[in-house]
Amino acid sequence: MLYSEKELEKRLQSGCALYYFYASDEALVHAAAQKALKYLNRDDPETTVLDGPTPSVEEIVLAAGTISFFGGKRLVLMPLIRPSTYSDKDLQELCDTLADTENAIFVMTGVVEEVYGKLRPGKREQKLIGCCEKLGYCVQINRPTGAALQAMARDWAKQAGAAFAPGAEAALLVRCGEDQFLLKNEIEKLAALSGYGAITQQMVGQLGTVTLDADTFDMVKLLTGGQTDKAQQKLKTLLALQNDPIMITGALISNYLDLYRVLLGRRSRRSLGDVAKDFGYKGNWSYRLNATEKTAARFNRNQLESCLRILQQLDTDLKSSKLDADLLMQKALCELALAGRKA
Repeated sequence: MLYSEKELEKRLQSGCALYYFYASDEALVHAAAQKALKYLNRDDPETTVLDGPTPSVEEIVLAAGTISFFGGKRLVLMPLIRPSTYSDKDLQELCDTLADTENAIFVMTGVVEEVYGKLRPGKREQKLIGCCEKLGYCVQINRPTGAALQAMARDWAKQAGAAFAPGAEAALLVRCGEDQFLLKNEIEKLAALSGYGAITQQMVGQLGTVTLDADTFDMVKLLTGGQTDKAQQKLKTLLALQNDPIMITGALISNYLDLYRVLLGRRSRRSLGDVAKDFGYKGNWSYRLNATEKTAARFNRNQLESCLRILQQLDTDLKSSKLDADLLMQKALCELALAGRKA
């Protein structure tokens, strides 16, 4: 069953005694569990937290069987439980305990591996899911679409007393990806920077989380757009922030490989989803490859192969040459800019 806020509200109001939320992203299950707990905590019941990934069966039995001091049901929270770490015997005992308990309300969360955009629960995860589906509200939470994430970002900005200028939320998502914890934290910082007014794209670039993937891709776009001086300045900033030159080079190689793969995919008439599957991309590949597609259109295959050779040589030189790393990288950026302009 897929997650639905309306169905969750219905189950909460009906007195459902078990909730199990699972997804590929911890932030998704955390947010859903918090909505359930907000309702369940309205009468201030006693709560027992059994931290994951493997609370013992004895702990669960003890928590579930203890009558609340106030006479109501005890709330038992089991965050990020991992069924794969239980033996078959212990997992069966856990399922039996969930089925037999009358004095507790369970709220459980779990993270399941995602493969090519689909959740792939293992054998023991499937067993727990099947058990919970029979006993209460057990749901899979899918990653929100890009449009949904932008809407969430606008809502969070509004809650913080600010608002995004046109395009600023999209720019922030490119930098943060789909990590909702990171996204919300960045919005709170940006709201403060804006004076709780309009959050602009310039502010996102100024304060947004610095990641090598994002910043080196900015460098690639600057080089492609003929703005070599600005790319060099961005490199100096990354080096001043004590980023390892070899790590910066690795991130550049990763970005140029993205461009190369997307270009080959376009020529073969394969979708970005096919490219992600072919090359084993996981997580927030949609943001990564969508952002790459427009830049890839400016290159031909020979250009990108030349750029990759330049970066391969730079990596070798950084690991073996006694020359100054900063100078080697500045030279390589100039070579990349020239290679990207050749027909």
